[in-house]
Amino acid sequence: MSTKEGLKREIGTWGLSANIVNLVVGAGIFVIPAIVAEGLGAASIIAYLFCGFLIMLIMLCFAEVGSKLTQSGGAYSYIEVAFGKYFGFLTVNFFILGATIMADAAVANAMAGTLAYFMPVFKNELVRALFFVFIFGGLAFINIRGVKQGITLVILTTIAKLTPLLLLVLIGFTQISFENLVWDSVPSTNDLGKISLILFFAFQGAESALNTGGEVKNPRKTFPKGILISISFVILLYVLIQMVAQGILGASLSTFKEAPLAEVAKHILGPFGLTLILVGSAVSMFGFLSGDVLNMPRVIYSAARDKVILPLSLANIHKKYATPHYSIILYAAMGCLFSITGEFKQLAILSSASVLLIYFGVAMAFIKLRITGKAENGTFRVWGGYTVPVVSILIILWVLSKLTSNEIIGIISFIAILSAIYMFMKLLKKKKAIAEI
Repeated sequence: MSTKEGLKREIGTWGLSANIVNLVVGAGIFVIPAIVAEGLGAASIIAYLFCGFLIMLIMLCFAEVGSKLTQSGGAYSYIEVAFGKYFGFLTVNFFILGATIMADAAVANAMAGTLAYFMPVFKNELVRALFFVFIFGGLAFINIRGVKQGITLVILTTIAKLTPLLLLVLIGFTQISFENLVWDSVPSTNDLGKISLILFFAFQGAESALNTGGEVKNPRKTFPKGILISISFVILLYVLIQMVAQGILGASLSTFKEAPLAEVAKHILGPFGLTLILVGSAVSMFGFLSGDVLNMPRVIYSAARDKVILPLSLANIHKKYATPHYSIILYAAMGCLFSITGEFKQLAILSSASVLLIYFGVAMAFIKLRITGKAENGTFRVWGGYTVPVVSILIILWVLSKLTSNEIIGIISFIAILSAIYMFMKLLKKKKAIAEI
């Protein structure tokens, strides 16, 4: 079924669930267990449960708002409808520049580095550049051909990436030393906040899957179901992975910061396990990229459609394939360019902060839309009145308070630069409108 946007509703509950799981279970979970263990030791599970609780609250906000505002654009559309084009403009840029493009480039380089473990030719800069062109060009081609093809690829890569992780959990549980899971002490709230800010990097991504709202079948029912199924699965999987890693490696887990799960697999299955996890991590990284190339161009498309950023041509829909082809090409090209240059650092904390600010905006949009009724009547309403968004907002602010002063200054400076650009663009449009009179 086509929408008034010209898009086709091809994504069902399981497609949406797989899309969310694919984007959330990315490269982070293959390395973060060691970082969390270093900060909290055997009590690491507390951070997972805390982040899981927070992401569930936030996703409930997404489920209600997304069941009412069923166009493409996800968090951008929700915030733009609730608070106007300026906040929509900030959201788009935090989404694309603050959270995804740099992360995609980092993941692409990490994938090339993983392949170099098996094939040293990938250490060559030219080979890596051609590899990036092939990856991003191929993903753009597949996604231009249709959202059905894109979501099918996501489902396949999700199954491929989950297989080694599930094997690790199932086999690893038979070899756990439960003495390694005994808490020496209860972590302080300050330590929990700092570690949660880093760990949350492994939980983010679900918001990107919701950018395809204009292509989801029966979104008023599919959104809540897909979100609850996928987030519940992710929380359970992460807790089990941390328990297995901690239970097998114990205090030494924190010393394997580059590939902790590969070390766990090596202990369980020997060299085969090491290879299995390394291949699984490469597949996971590819799945992460395929998910972003499917989802993030919808944000660019939606912003261009609403005349928030750049040329209106980015809002064009392919006549044959019914996909936002120009937006897909632009996003893939930016990802490829930053991957090739590689002149950046993947700052997980700043990426998490960018996403948490977007989540803050969605929770505020939840409250605004309920008060004003500025949305279609949806079939899904979160229980407890305003409890869920208010608690989400308070927790987000508490976690963000753990940022360093330099990180806070950096985010404020980024907002100031974006605000100046927005005002300049608005002034140019006003002058152009006057000139046409």
